[in-house]
Order: sequence, then C-alpha cells, then structure tokens
Amino acid sequence: MVTRTRFDTDSCPVARSVDAIGDWWSLLIVRDAFDGSRRYGEFQRSLGIAKNILAARLRALVEAGVMDAVPASDGSAHREYVLTEKGRDLFPVIVALRQWGEAHCFDLGEPHSRLLDRHQGRPLRPLEIRTDDGRPITPDETVVEKLEDAAP
Repeated sequence: MVTRTRFDTDSCPVARSVDAIGDWWSLLIVRDAFDGSRRYGEFQRSLGIAKNILAARLRALVEAGVMDAVPASDGSAHREYVLTEKGRDLFPVIVALRQWGEAHCFDLGEPHSRLLDRHQGRPLRPLEIRTDDGRPITPDETVVEKLEDAAP
C-alpha cells in the first residue's frame, strides 16, 4: 500500500496548508459548504463522490478543525457539517481558485458559474495581493523569509 506523504511538520506554510486540506475533494466539499450544503447527502449529490471517499474526507476535515459535525438543525437524527472559523478562513482561497478558473479554464462564451455579492447581485472584484500599506504587489516583488524562532 502506498503511504501518503505528510507535510504537517514542514516549515513551509503552503505545504502545511495542503496537508491540512488533503486533496481536491476536500476543497470541493468546503466550496459546497460555502454554497450552503450541510448534510452528507447534499455533498454526495452535488459532487457525485463515492460515499466511502466522502465519509473519509468529511472525517478528515472535522479532525483538521475545518468543519464541525453538529446535530441537524431540524432536530432529526442526522448530522450536519458546518465550517468552523478555521474553515471559513478558507473563503479567500476558494474565491482565488474560482477567479483563477474563470480567467484561465474556460473558452470564451463557455458557460460557467460566477460568484456574486448577495446584496448587490454583482460579481466580486478580482482578488489582489497588497502590501501592508495597500500597494498592489507581484510575485517578483516578494521574498520568503525563513523564521527560526516563532517568539515575538
């Protein structure tokens, strides 16, 4: 059996983030949670994912603190899966992937979805990375600093 490479002790925040999320199914589950899915069956119908894979991914997202399994809001015996604060903090990641996909993964005129402001009904502005003083910044203008000591 092939064992999964783990990055949970890696010094790179990107590697640890990928380790915490797991795979594309997990990101799609998180996307669906932002879109309002809460129940196992809703995720399964939306994604068409095999039930054993969905169960494993939901369990991993709960263990990672990205989602909580809570009693169903209608009082039934079902469980619902809700994003934690840690999970809700993935919103910019999902929006960035969505906007990148809109720009680079569809032919001109090809149907797709878009994310709208619920109150104004308008598309969101493209995400931008900015410095702490508000200046837009490109990858060529950044450098990774290795921190040896996490103490302030």
